[in-house]
Amino acid sequence: MESQARGGTRWRRFGLVMVPGVAATAAIGIALAQGALAASFSVSGQQFKVSVRQLVGEGFNQYGSFVTPPDGRDRPVAVSAFDHAELNELCQSVVIPVPLFGDVTVKINAGSDPNNPVDAQNLFIDLTQLDADAEFRNIDIGVSVDELTRGPDPVRNTLPGSFAQQAESVTLSQVEQTAWGTQAGTFTLNDLSLRLHRGSNECF
Repeated sequence: MESQARGGTRWRRFGLVMVPGVAATAAIGIALAQGALAASFSVSGQQFKVSVRQLVGEGFNQYGSFVTPPDGRDRPVAVSAFDHAELNELCQSVVIPVPLFGDVTVKINAGSDPNNPVDAQNLFIDLTQLDADAEFRNIDIGVSVDELTRGPDPVRNTLPGSFAQQAESVTLSQVEQTAWGTQAGTFTLNDLSLRLHRGSNECF
C-alpha cells in the first residue's frame, strides 16, 4: 500500500508539472488535425525523432544550413523541403526530463489510414540524421542553393553558392530521422493520437 501511495504522489506531481504544457500541445494538435493553423515545431534546445512508413513529396530540395537553439550555439543541419507532402504512419517523439519524476516521452501518431495520410504544404525539416529508402524523379545533384528551381525557396541561414540538390518528386520509405525543427505552411494530422509514456519510448 505504501508503494501505491508513493506512486500516486509522484503521478500527481508529474501532472502538476506537465498538465499545462500537455493541454497546450493537445489543443495545438487538435487544431492541426482540423487543418486550422500553420505548424512550427522548432529549435527548443532538444532534438526529436520522427518515423514515417512512407512519404510522397512533390517539389523537393535539400541543402545545408544551421539552427541556433536557446544555448546560443549554432548547429549544422540538412534542410529537406517540400512544396507538398503526404505521410503515412507518422510518429513524432521527444523525451522530456521532468524534475523529481524522471524522463517522460511525448509521442504523437497520425496518418494511420493509408487513404487518409498526414498532409503538409511548404514543409521544411531541419535534419541531423536520416535513414530511408529513397526514389527520386528528375533529380539534379550539385545545384547551387541560389539557383534552386524546385521546392520551396530557402528561408534562412544558407551560404551563397553552396551545394544543394532538387527533384521533381521523391518517395521515401521506412523513414527514421532526427531533427531540430519542422515548419509547415499547413500541417493536417489525420487520426491524431498524443500519448505520454514514463521513461524512454521513442518512435525508434
